[in-house]
Amino acid sequence: MRDFMTPGRSLAVAERGMAATSHPQATLAALEVLKEGGNAMDAALAAVALQGVVEPQMTGIGGDCFALYAPKSGAPFAFNGSGRTPAAIDLGKLTREGLSVIEPTSPVAVTVPGAVDAWCTLHDRFGSLPLARILAPAIAAAEDGFRITPRVAYDWARNRARVEGNAAAAAQYLPGGAAPQVGDRRAQPALGATLRAIAREGRAGFYEGAVADEIVAELGRLGGAHTVGDFAAHRGEAVTPISAPYRGHEVYECPPNGQGLAALMILRLLAGYDVAALGEADRVHLLAEATKLAYGTRDLFVCDPAFGPLDAARYLGDDHIDRLRGLISREYALTRVTAEQIAHRDTVYITVVDRDRNAVSFINSLFASFGSGIYAPKSGVLLHNRGWGLNLDPAHPNALAPRKRPMHTIIPGLVMKDGRAVMPFGVMGGQYQAAGHAGFLSNVFDRGLDLQAASDAPRSFAYDGVLSLEPTYGAGIRDDLARRGHRVAWADGPLGGCQAIFIDHAAGVLYGASDHRKDGMALGY
Repeated sequence: MRDFMTPGRSLAVAERGMAATSHPQATLAALEVLKEGGNAMDAALAAVALQGVVEPQMTGIGGDCFALYAPKSGAPFAFNGSGRTPAAIDLGKLTREGLSVIEPTSPVAVTVPGAVDAWCTLHDRFGSLPLARILAPAIAAAEDGFRITPRVAYDWARNRARVEGNAAAAAQYLPGGAAPQVGDRRAQPALGATLRAIAREGRAGFYEGAVADEIVAELGRLGGAHTVGDFAAHRGEAVTPISAPYRGHEVYECPPNGQGLAALMILRLLAGYDVAALGEADRVHLLAEATKLAYGTRDLFVCDPAFGPLDAARYLGDDHIDRLRGLISREYALTRVTAEQIAHRDTVYITVVDRDRNAVSFINSLFASFGSGIYAPKSGVLLHNRGWGLNLDPAHPNALAPRKRPMHTIIPGLVMKDGRAVMPFGVMGGQYQAAGHAGFLSNVFDRGLDLQAASDAPRSFAYDGVLSLEPTYGAGIRDDLARRGHRVAWADGPLGGCQAIFIDHAAGVLYGASDHRKDGMALGY
């Protein structure tokens, strides 16, 4: 039970169904679908489509997604909705022409967006309501307008530079040269028309015809190698999730090319300690050291498995984990472990549980805020820049190559126990996500915090040689960690965002949480 004398949020508590998202309208849209008889997948898709309208800096149909789905009985299912580079891209040619770094606003950074194909595939396989009904809230918001919420306004203003350099994007997102303020009304009518086409035609409404033609033309105008054939050929894929035990539960993640392996490695490292008995500075230190080791492994080996198959069981096995754990000192920080130079990025995460206890864990992203900033004005599509994460060293597993998926930071999570889903969850925040998954689960299963308290707790992140702390830790913790050799800095913004739903099967109760760092909420009925 939380302290009602201090600021905070209570757990959401319900019985028949629940949704948790980072935007109030998305949570309400999902809940309305559930109350109409739709299932968890219907509700999740309705929410994520709406968020692509009302949080355009975070997500949209020009991005990628991953999903974990746990039916009321049976094994969990994973879907990789990430897109590939163009078939005609040529690393050697690009480097000979002088390319030394992939710029985030370059068409080289734009892979074929995978989200719409994933939405349609998941709807075909698991949905129960018509696609037109599921997309209706997003279409209405795009065409009729929506109001700007506080965190959206904060992110929009902070990242406005990304769209200032593209005339069409600036006209849409900075009309009159200004970012919207809290309470302002915005609309995206061109995006609404494209969503209507997808509602009518399914994936063909995006990957074929006028929408694909415009996107390819816009990328080609800027020097991209994309073709309409790249769009028509794109398909996401069902994949087998990977998992590891933690405190009597089984934690599931999507396999590479996502970084879920790093989250599981951190948990395996933490499992060797009595985390509950540690003080706060010790917990932060231990999470930092485990993160460095897991991310070092990630950055050396995780890539598109079609180009570099990776045996997750080897990296999660006792021999490998015990060897890494032996490198951790309780008193001194590890020196820097190799990591790719990619900063924090933006994403939305959604989770839904329905009356039958089907559970969805769903994440959708443009990568950077406003993605690449490249905008197709007739179709209203803002394109992501996930290819920014590819490497220009041809010997690296994550090297730029034709029809290749980049290493992805976005990861949905799922906790199972005794063969049933007990908690779909996710933590947004680019590189932070794997560490965020482990930190959140440790708060729940080691410290015994309820979901909302576990989400609200101060966060830290060791990355690229710096240990970032949210200022809610206080100077004493900072000084303790600095004495151990960490290069400590106060985080310049909130670290990530979390949503989770816990299913108490015995009591028939759902408990939900949504991060106070975002605008959203968890609601049930």
